[in-house]
Amino acid sequence: MSSRPVTLADVARHAGVSASTVSYALSGKRPILDETRGRVERAVRELGYHPNTSARALAGKRSHMVALVVPLNTDVYVPTMTEIAISVTVTARQHGYNILLMTNDEGPEEVRRIAAGGLADGVILMDIRVGDERIPALRAQGIPTVLIGWPDDPAGLSCVDHDFPTMGALCADHLADLGHRDIAFVGYARAVYERHAGYAVRTLHGFRERAERRGLRFVHRPCEGTYESTAGTVARILADRPDTTGFVVQNEGAIGPLLDLLRASGRTVPEDASVIAICPESLAEQYTPRLTAVTGPKRELGQVAFEQIMARITAATEGAQPEDELRLLVPDLVIRESTAPAPGRGARP
Repeated sequence: MSSRPVTLADVARHAGVSASTVSYALSGKRPILDETRGRVERAVRELGYHPNTSARALAGKRSHMVALVVPLNTDVYVPTMTEIAISVTVTARQHGYNILLMTNDEGPEEVRRIAAGGLADGVILMDIRVGDERIPALRAQGIPTVLIGWPDDPAGLSCVDHDFPTMGALCADHLADLGHRDIAFVGYARAVYERHAGYAVRTLHGFRERAERRGLRFVHRPCEGTYESTAGTVARILADRPDTTGFVVQNEGAIGPLLDLLRASGRTVPEDASVIAICPESLAEQYTPRLTAVTGPKRELGQVAFEQIMARITAATEGAQPEDELRLLVPDLVIRESTAPAPGRGARP
């Protein structure tokens, strides 16, 4: 039998609550339901838990701030990032924390400064890139860290993200099921792929893998998202692949221009060309026809990220090894009026 001391995380698992709830139940710093407090107290007795006094002293030195590093790249869709940041902030206030807002332009040196200077008890990073250079800097400092995104190596981290590969796969499957065989994927600007933004790279990978499995003929075209760049992208697609009847769009700026350009080319949506977007539901509902879309729960993303950072902060104050929690949030495919069976084909059963 293991001789390691019982930790607050052990109590949380035994009681079926979060580590932060156990901390509040024991400290009395926040009101807890009597039933929940009773479960925590029973778990404490049954496991023989004894709070770590040195950790409690460390807890008294908390800044009660969490640094949230948000992207300010011109190629990101600001409303989505804003909604995630608001969700993190609201959840933080519920835990008695404030948010220190940073931008990813400040890079590894700035996150090192935050970690070393005690300005924040933990860091939440957004816009994770493949081979993100900020992650080793935070690992070296040992500060509790949570990623909204998925790195190459998640060991020693907690991560939450939309399941972008599944988003891409859902788009390929939906169009294949409708009988489409020639598909165009209109993506973000080339610079997004060159900086290895995880949300773009992983979506394209999921789409490509599923499209190949379903025997689809497809082409990926990066797009700046302006009307002019979308016009050039669509013109090249239709010149090179005139039989294209299905369009997947992962670029919020390109959606409206694409619909206009298809109409201008004499293609009616969805009778002649089907369009499926990876975008927020609110955006999908704005267009005519309303867009079939794949989307993920942005508010839940922020809530889960902050719960994860609280668990890691609590473990650190207890002198315990935090558990790595890796979560991918399941996307939804909502079928609306912009997709239909391919011309001359029925939907596959």
